[in-house]
Amino acid sequence: MTRKQPEFILKRPGALIAALPAILGFVPERSLILVSVDGGELGAVLRADLSDELPGAIGHLADVAAAAAPAAAIAVIVDAQGAHCPACGEDFRRLIDGLRRQLSRRGIVLLDAHVVDRVALGGRWRCADGCGLGGPVDDPEASPLAAAAVLEGRRLYGRREDLRAVIAPGDAARGAAVAALIDDCAAQRAAVAEGDRQDRSRRDVEAALAAVVALAAGREPTAAESARLGCSLTDVMVRDTLCALAIGERCSDAEALWSVLARVLPEPWRAEALVLLAFSAYARGDGPLAGVSLEAALRCLPGHRMAGLLDTALQSGLRPERVRGLAETGYRLAEQLGVQLPLRRLGQQAC
Repeated sequence: MTRKQPEFILKRPGALIAALPAILGFVPERSLILVSVDGGELGAVLRADLSDELPGAIGHLADVAAAAAPAAAIAVIVDAQGAHCPACGEDFRRLIDGLRRQLSRRGIVLLDAHVVDRVALGGRWRCADGCGLGGPVDDPEASPLAAAAVLEGRRLYGRREDLRAVIAPGDAARGAAVAALIDDCAAQRAAVAEGDRQDRSRRDVEAALAAVVALAAGREPTAAESARLGCSLTDVMVRDTLCALAIGERCSDAEALWSVLARVLPEPWRAEALVLLAFSAYARGDGPLAGVSLEAALRCLPGHRMAGLLDTALQSGLRPERVRGLAETGYRLAEQLGVQLPLRRLGQQAC
């Protein structure tokens, strides 16, 4: 993408709003969206649900935006009813005024604030401060950022709920079968002597690699295999080694396995599969999938260290190439364990 495209999008509200589905990965509804701007370039894009609690959370939103130290930002309120409700205008102005103050305290200028009824062709936007400006929303499917997303292989979802469905628990009977086995697997792992734990980690990584290959051939793990894999991911050495798969030749197959496990493992075990899925998605530039996976992982285990670190990095706008260093650490751990991982993709790029 050329440098001129973001500048064009930023200068035209209708184009900026149309680009939001490609940036977020889904079509936003009832949302406050904050787009960071620095040097004419799009930066981190943050979204929060419109709710009664939002005015009290504006300071936190500003803190997250400030982590990447942008010079400026643009706010967009998406509300199908509120956009055409005269009485709602004052509520929106108060919300934007609070956001402007909080951003200013952190050295960020709020350039513009817009209200839009829907992010779709035929939608209408207006300025949030009642200045009288407004206009149509461009076609989101024709946005340059939407075209870039398609070329990068990223899927765009109609709603955030559609994105969440990718990681939602699946077959209840299968999940119950895994849940019935997983405690025994955990007990067996805990009984392994200290000196044998590196051998156990090596076997666990090899079992995960075998499951990746089997899934690519069309065979999903059985309930017993899923339980063993789920238990093994709680071993930090195993999990961190498997992060290397995000930049390896089997990256797509590995990500598919983490998705399967995230849907069948019970809480809190599924948190580790969600973290691996989030890391893989983040490494290849799919921030929306990474975001919902981390959100779910932190619901399972609120204090999960890696999930918290990745979530902070994602919300701060840290570029995917910056987080791929953990994948390189995985290759070093595999060497220590004596495990042969799939070769790195050309240029050490993620899928």
